[in-house]
Amino acid sequence: MDRRPVALVLGAAVWPDGQPSPTLRRRAQHAAGLWHEGVPRAIVCCGGVGRHGPSEASVIAALLGEAGVPDATLHLEPLSTTTEENIRHALPILRALGATEVRIVTDSWHAPRAVLLARGLGLRARAAPVPWQGGRPAFQARMVLRESGAIVGNAVRLAWRGLR
Repeated sequence: MDRRPVALVLGAAVWPDGQPSPTLRRRAQHAAGLWHEGVPRAIVCCGGVGRHGPSEASVIAALLGEAGVPDATLHLEPLSTTTEENIRHALPILRALGATEVRIVTDSWHAPRAVLLARGLGLRARAAPVPWQGGRPAFQARMVLRESGAIVGNAVRLAWRGLR
């Protein structure tokens, strides 16, 4: 049995005409690099249709295919629109794959909250963060500020669920 982790690539925006946003492209490229290094045994591509179609999951899968990742390795979760939904909707796929550990592929500024949510949903999760290089500094700074508030809100919500 292959005990390597399964990579969970979290979605990001798809732009008009189905083009991946730079964030989505960087996440897919990072996941492809991990695949070629032999880190994950499978990859779950997450994300539904946002402002523009197609689904984020299908765009991630297409980018991974272009990067030489075999289709048989890819599993799509095309319904989610939030980080928590990315993970929650991926749970049945992860169970079917017999995943005991996941690597969450997302940006460095997003990784702490994503791992918190994954662990709150019962996953043994670690981050496989996209490097800071290549991202626009002003955008990344804005996202760090946004995530600072979001992680507090998510932590409180998870704690509240645990108390009930």
